[in-house]
Amino acid sequence: MITIARAQGTAQSAFVGSWNLTGQAPDTTYVYWLGVTESNGQLAGMFLNRGGHALPLAFVKVENGELVFRAGTAERPSGPEYRATLENGKLIGHHTLTQAGRRGGDPTQPAPPPTERVVNWIGVRRPSFPPSNANGAHTYGVPVLLFDGTSLDAFGGQNTGKPTNWTIAGGLATNQAGADNLVSKQKFTDFKLHVEYRLDAKSNSGLYLRGRYELQLLDDATDTTTEPFLTHMAIYGRTAPLVKASKPAGEWQAMEATVVGDHVTVTLNGTRVHDNQAILGITGGALDADELAPGPLMVQGDHSGVTIRRIVVTPITTAGR
Repeated sequence: MITIARAQGTAQSAFVGSWNLTGQAPDTTYVYWLGVTESNGQLAGMFLNRGGHALPLAFVKVENGELVFRAGTAERPSGPEYRATLENGKLIGHHTLTQAGRRGGDPTQPAPPPTERVVNWIGVRRPSFPPSNANGAHTYGVPVLLFDGTSLDAFGGQNTGKPTNWTIAGGLATNQAGADNLVSKQKFTDFKLHVEYRLDAKSNSGLYLRGRYELQLLDDATDTTTEPFLTHMAIYGRTAPLVKASKPAGEWQAMEATVVGDHVTVTLNGTRVHDNQAILGITGGALDADELAPGPLMVQGDHSGVTIRRIVVTPITTAGR
């Protein structure tokens, strides 16, 4: 019995860690994150299901060498069951999505039965970054002016075929209802970002560093109820800002972020809100999970109103450690 228990423990331990999951064709835009921990022989986990932020799992276990997990709570599991095997250090997994049938133009006709399809994905362990210090004495390259008040030509839309629905007037770029997310055509590794913007009342938007890590934009100057890790300039769902530095809706705000490897320092309206903070993983809405690769700046446009008057990215050519 002791031998069996040890073998089961070893099998469980093989799945412990932080995993980036990427859907396989035709679902290559599906990006997930899974964190598995073990305590006293029991597994627990957090799961980021593409959007939102990571949430505790209802259960995570190993059955016959297969990792099995599900969202929700222990009392009320929800969503599909995810299953994966460990092959050559990777998680080879799948889950089944169920989509409700839609009625046609005749409301008197019954809805067709639900349809199911399997999403296949591969998980790799979150990579180790070289030692990095966002506060180091860096050498900077030539600034890249992504928006100067005249053109959004430096950006494309995230979703092919969807209207961008950003307008430029008076030197300002503003998203309209149903706008797409803006994705810079140029990609960056280590850099300094400067953005000047204003938020509509109760607005919610975001800036994605390398297209993977969202710095939250939120009208929260008078808000006292939002979870700190979801507030203005939080690393969304991961790390709360050190202090609140928000200005009221309608006022111009300025942020600056220096990102080196997996660390970031952020100032908002002249106040440091992250100080060489370790980035703990991708956030909801990430474009991909290839964390060691250069990535674009993404500006969230599909949530609510934000107006931008300047975006500058200055590449770091040599990072000071």
